[in-house]
Amino acid sequence: MYLFCEIVVDAIPMNHFERFNLPVALDLSLATLKSEFLKLQQQYHPDKAEDKNQALIQSSDINQAYKTLSNIDSRAAYLLALKKQDHHLDQSINDFEFLQSALEIREQLDDAQSSDELRSLKQEVQQWIDGLTREFSIDYYDEDWAEARDVVRKLRFFVKVMADIDKAEDQLLDDDHFDLDDEF
Repeated sequence: MYLFCEIVVDAIPMNHFERFNLPVALDLSLATLKSEFLKLQQQYHPDKAEDKNQALIQSSDINQAYKTLSNIDSRAAYLLALKKQDHHLDQSINDFEFLQSALEIREQLDDAQSSDELRSLKQEVQQWIDGLTREFSIDYYDEDWAEARDVVRKLRFFVKVMADIDKAEDQLLDDDHFDLDDEF
C-alpha cells in the first residue's frame, strides 16, 4: 500500500516585470509591454477559462500590473517597492526651486488659451519628465533611495500635469467644435 501526501505550496508571486517577460528596469518598451499584456489577457480571459473566478483574479492582476508598468511614475515607484524602499512616497516635496517651477507651470496651464500654448507647455513638461527619469535611473543605480523617492514624487506631479494638459487640449477641441450659431 502506498500513501501519497499532496503538499500544496503557494506559488511565489511573480513581479510585474516577470509577468510580462520584461527586464526589471525603468526603461522598457511600451510596445512590448502592450503586446505581452494582450497575450495574457487573451490567455486568462474569463470567457475561455474553466475556473472563471480564478480567471477573473488573474485578469485583474494582469490589468493592475499593466497599469503600473505603463506609467513612468508608477513604474519608478514599483521599482522602489521591489527594493522595499517605497515608504513615504506620499510626503510633500520640500525642494523650494522645484516647487517654484511647478507653480509657474500650473499657472501657465491655467492661463493657456490656445493649442499652441498647450503644445509648448506639453514639451516643457515632457522635458521635465525626461530629466527626472534620467535622475531616477542614476539614483536607483546608486541606491540613493531618499533621492529616488524624491524624484518619484516629482514625477508624479509632472505626470498629473501632463494628464491635465491633455484634458485642457480636449476641452479646447470641444470648445472649437461648438458654435452657438450652429443650426439645430
